[in-house]
Amino acid sequence: MNMEKLEFDSLKISEQNFVKHEGVISKISENSIIVSLKGNINCVGCKAKAACGTSESNDKEIEVLNKNQSYTLNETVQVVLEKKLGLKAVFWAYVFPFILMLTTLLISSIFFKEWFAGLLSLFVLIPYYLMLYFLNNTLKKAFKVTILKFN
Repeated sequence: MNMEKLEFDSLKISEQNFVKHEGVISKISENSIIVSLKGNINCVGCKAKAACGTSESNDKEIEVLNKNQSYTLNETVQVVLEKKLGLKAVFWAYVFPFILMLTTLLISSIFFKEWFAGLLSLFVLIPYYLMLYFLNNTLKKAFKVTILKFN
């Protein structure tokens, strides 16, 4: 625990401002590391656990940019994410699309029949998720996930 505290201090991350998950490195490539997440006791008190999905099963994987650090396959690590970034991710993945769909439904129901307004409100999500897909590299930089060796 002492070594872990030193590593967090060196990253200037206070324990109240981050969420950590224990995981195992399942794949290492030149540019990224894939970490398979285990169940986490920190998820019990999290307000966003229903939307996050990492608390229900052990087969979640997360991709972390490789910064030329020495990690090995099947090594136990901690995945660290700032809480504010987790809430921001939930907003862009779930809340904003819901608001977009509901707004489209309400506005288009004024001009079109109900069935067409419903279809239009569903189809408006296609360009939104395509935009997220094409902004994948930008989002990876914005939602920076860090891994720490587990001692």
